Amino acid sequence: MRQFLRRQRYLIDYSLSALARRPGKHLALLLVYTLVVFLLASVMLFTQSLRREAALVLAQSPEIILQRQIAGRHDLMPAEYLDRIGRIRGVSAKYGRLWGYFYDPAVRANYTLMVPPPGSPAHGEPAPGDIVIGAGIARTRGLEVGDYLSLRSARGEPFAFRVAALLPHSTELVSTDLMLLGADDFRRFFAFPADRFTDIVLQVRNPREVRKVAEKLSLALPDTRPILREEILRTYDAVFGWRQGLVFVLMGGMVLAFVIFAWDRAAGLSGEERREIGILKSIGWETGDVLRMKFWEGAILSLTAFFLGYLLAYAHVFYLSAALFEPVLKGWAVLYPDFRPIPFVDGIQVATLFFFTVFPYTVATIVPIWRTAVTDPDAVMR
Repeated sequence: MRQFLRRQRYLIDYSLSALARRPGKHLALLLVYTLVVFLLASVMLFTQSLRREAALVLAQSPEIILQRQIAGRHDLMPAEYLDRIGRIRGVSAKYGRLWGYFYDPAVRANYTLMVPPPGSPAHGEPAPGDIVIGAGIARTRGLEVGDYLSLRSARGEPFAFRVAALLPHSTELVSTDLMLLGADDFRRFFAFPADRFTDIVLQVRNPREVRKVAEKLSLALPDTRPILREEILRTYDAVFGWRQGLVFVLMGGMVLAFVIFAWDRAAGLSGEERREIGILKSIGWETGDVLRMKFWEGAILSLTAFFLGYLLAYAHVFYLSAALFEPVLKGWAVLYPDFRPIPFVDGIQVATLFFFTVFPYTVATIVPIWRTAVTDPDAVMR
C-alpha cells in the first residue's frame, strides 16, 4: 500500500510539472472551466436557498385556507360559512381573512393589502388610519415610520395612511409588497361588504389530520376549495425549479460550447504531447503508468476548476446576493425583495454538479491518451 501511494505521489508530481510546462493552454481551459462551474453552482445555490427561505417563512402559515369558488373563480366568502363549518374535530382555530390587491400607478406595482390575523405575534391590527408596510414598498416610495402614504381607491376616493411600522427584514421574501391595515380601513378602502371575507383560515393541531379535515370541509361546503400549506410549499418549489431550469436553458449554449472545447482539448493531442508519451514509453513507462499520469493531469485541472468555481459561486450568492441572477429567480416585476440568502449547501446538489462537470472531462482525457499509449513508441515519436 505504501509503495502504491508513493507511486501515485510521483505521478502527481510529474503531472504538475507537465501542466506547468504549458501554462497558457491550461490556464485558458481552467478559466473557462471555472466560469462554467461558477455559473451552474450559483444558480443551484441561490435556488436552493430561496426554497429553504420560503419553507422557513411559510412554516407558520395556516394549515388550511378555504376559498369559495363560483364558475371556477375565487369569490368572496360569506361570514355565515364560519357557522356552517361548525366544530370539526382537530381544528384548533378558524377565522375569516381580509386581503386583496391594489395597483399603484405611481410606481406601477401591485400591493397586497391585508388585515392581520387575530392574535398576530408580530403586529396586531393597526389603529384606524395606520398601516404597516413591507420593506419593498418603503424603498420604492421612499417612506419611513411616521410618513404618510396617499392612495386612491377604486371609487376614486383619496386615502392617507400613516406608516406605523415596517415589516421585519427577515420576512422580505414574502412581505416586500405587503401592507397591513385595520379591518374598518380595509372595508372602506375596497368598499368591501360587511358580511363577507376573502377566505377562511383553519389551524389543525395534528398535521396528520389536515387532509381528513380538508375532506370534511369539501363535504360540508361543496362550493369551496381547501388549499393546504403543503400544496403552497410545493407551488413555491415548482416555481423556483422552473426558474432554475429557465436559467439553465439560457446557459445551455455556453455549456455546450465548453463541452465541445473540452472534448477538442482532450481528444486533440499536440505533437509535443505525443512525443512526450513516446519518450516515456521508450524509457520503460508502462501503458498503465501513462494513463494514470494523464488521469491525474485531467483530475488536477478539473478539481481545481470545480473548487474555484464553487467557492466563487458561494461568495456570489451568500455575500453578493446573487446579483447576476437576482431579477430572474426572484421574479418580482418592480418590488424586488432585498435580503441576504441563508447559507445552505445541499450535498446531493454538490455531488450532482461534481459528477456532471468533473467526471466527464477526466474520463474524456483517457481515451485519446490510451490510443497513443498503446501505439509503438518509435511510431509515435516519428
